[in-house]
Amino acid sequence: MLNGIRVLSFTHFLQGPSATQMLADLGADVIKIEPPRGAFERSWSGPDAFRDGESIFFLLGNRNVRSLVADLKDPAWREVVLRLVDESDVLIESFRPGAMERMGLGSDELHERNPRLVYCSLSGYGSTGPYQDRPGQDVLLQSMSGIAAATGGEAQPPTPVGASIVDQHGAALGAFGILAALHGRERTGRGCVVESNLLSAALDLQIEPLAYFANGWEGTRSHSGVSSPYYKAPYGVFATADGHLTLSLNSLALLAEVFSDEWFTSVSEEESYQRRDDVNMRITEHLAQRSTAEWEKVLADHKVWFAPVNSYSDVLSDPQVEHNGSFIEFEHPAAGKTKVLGHPVTYDGVRPEVRSVPPSLGSANEEILNSLGLSSTEIATLQQKVGLR
Repeated sequence: MLNGIRVLSFTHFLQGPSATQMLADLGADVIKIEPPRGAFERSWSGPDAFRDGESIFFLLGNRNVRSLVADLKDPAWREVVLRLVDESDVLIESFRPGAMERMGLGSDELHERNPRLVYCSLSGYGSTGPYQDRPGQDVLLQSMSGIAAATGGEAQPPTPVGASIVDQHGAALGAFGILAALHGRERTGRGCVVESNLLSAALDLQIEPLAYFANGWEGTRSHSGVSSPYYKAPYGVFATADGHLTLSLNSLALLAEVFSDEWFTSVSEEESYQRRDDVNMRITEHLAQRSTAEWEKVLADHKVWFAPVNSYSDVLSDPQVEHNGSFIEFEHPAAGKTKVLGHPVTYDGVRPEVRSVPPSLGSANEEILNSLGLSSTEIATLQQKVGLR
């Protein structure tokens, strides 16, 4: 869908590479500009997860892109990058605010060269303001934005979510903004500056509870540890005799029927928020009497809203996950067979394919330099400057 759109990517970590991968999956020609030592995510991986020297962190977010090694401090290489800017539709960067301007690659300078350029900046807190120079990282933003404080039981400490949800939502918002700007350019003929930041992404994830709070409803975490302070019981994770189940938004009358317990009818629907700990404790007493498998059949028969609490192993083998084709595998020349999440959206029932595996460092240098019309001598000189031959 994005064939013919060229994207220059000055990104690292997760928010930026994930955003560019979304665009690359849709056919955009994404050129990842890397320093001679390589992008940060090539040499880092959360649990030190490397396969034959290849970072899983890099492999999960850089498929369908091309790698160009360039020394932006070198005038000759900077001129190459500027020539690519002239031929590009989008530039996306995730450096600290001000870094691109210091290299002469800020939006104002580049829009003078290419007024049609969509310039996207991804940051932790925004390009201006009192926090602009603070480090932006997922769990820090979960804490600052209120996610951690709203999660977990009343007696538990603030509990961040166990995945980089803010990074990934920030990436999706960045890609969304780029597509909107490209559509707008078709009408105006001019690009614009798109900004997405992790703080805004973290707040956007909480659109519902923050609206409740901002309009006078102050929720508190429940004793039993439901996953939101703002929902009536039953809502949350409950222990069974051998595991856990999650219940969500079921009427108390239905629970009375499921558990053959008229106690639930003694609590009115109007009271089910204030008395949610009483309701949740009663549910806990019932669920502890049988196994998860037994309860799953009973709850399904009564059309109760419930779900098992799956481990990652369960998720990978879940029949719906398998049916949806959520995970993909590719053969990487160094890492071998690698399994990662694929593009999350289908188009006319088709999920975008892996056209190229995450690239080795500088693998597209000669191809890209040739496309700019540089001579073999010029190419050899530039390659030598960044340690490539």
